[in-house]
Amino acid sequence: MTTIRKVAEIAGVSIATVSRTLAHPDQVRKETRDLVLEAVRAVGFVPNQQAVSFRQRSTKNVVLLVRDITNPFYLEIYRGIEELAFANGYRVLMGDARGDDARVLRYVDMVRNRQADGLILMMGWLPAGLTDANMPTTVVALEMLPDYNFPAVSVDNRKGARIAVEHLLSLGHRRIAYVGGPSRLMMSTDRHQGYVDALAAAGIAPDPNLTLEGDFHLASGRAAVRHLHDREVDYTAIFCTNDEMAVGAVNELRALGLNVPADVSVIGFDDVDFALSSDPPLTSVRQPRLEVGRRAMQMMVDLLAGKELTSRVHEADVELVIRSSTASVNIKKA
Repeated sequence: MTTIRKVAEIAGVSIATVSRTLAHPDQVRKETRDLVLEAVRAVGFVPNQQAVSFRQRSTKNVVLLVRDITNPFYLEIYRGIEELAFANGYRVLMGDARGDDARVLRYVDMVRNRQADGLILMMGWLPAGLTDANMPTTVVALEMLPDYNFPAVSVDNRKGARIAVEHLLSLGHRRIAYVGGPSRLMMSTDRHQGYVDALAAAGIAPDPNLTLEGDFHLASGRAAVRHLHDREVDYTAIFCTNDEMAVGAVNELRALGLNVPADVSVIGFDDVDFALSSDPPLTSVRQPRLEVGRRAMQMMVDLLAGKELTSRVHEADVELVIRSSTASVNIKKA
């Protein structure tokens, strides 16, 4: 006990707190954990048998908690996470938040109670009362949480939206409708700002009549087009901030007797698989979802192994994939 007592003295905590930190680090406040681990390093503590015991407490489970499990966007990210998890001896449990605080808290408690080792978040929000200090080992993938300091894999949503709108502007479009996601999400705010940035650079003031909020589902893309049609709003192009809403918009335009892209150009975001199988194939902003999943899981593996991360935020790049749902504003097909 002499060495562990020395660790406790240096850290200014009790011996019991040192033991709890080494056995159950997720159950100790971050500030306390940092003090104890710094003292452990200073005196060279962590006997081999204790390290082995700690490793054996691992469940080898990681929870991927997504905003809406029905969205095909998550599948390629899950694939990337699962590949890295499998290679490192972990299993991935996928949870569905469904906008329900109680569901989110149950998944958080799964990790706190050692039913899983870590949590990868793809939601863009957390229930009130959860802080960096009282969360278990957590990594964020894409749907950033501005009030938290979790390690994260991100993309530049503002840039992605800007290049989408710049593409439409280059084709001569000036009346560009915008269909965004839920406004409480940081990525929705960023994508809207990218839309505004591109218009401003072209000397175009945003028209409130052209800005609509959706929910990332097919039906909200259809509803946005119906809203514009019913109010006789003039537009020649639509930028939807995910592919599912964009496909919904294409379907509703066709139902109204309009041709894409001869009458209206449509562009999406994400470049999920059905963007290519859409009719016409959808121009979209591609996110490297497989890379995002791999990076997020690698961060988790490193954290659970006690390694220092070389960077707490990795930003993956986005690119525009041009297909036949967009065309010059003056092109009319027979």
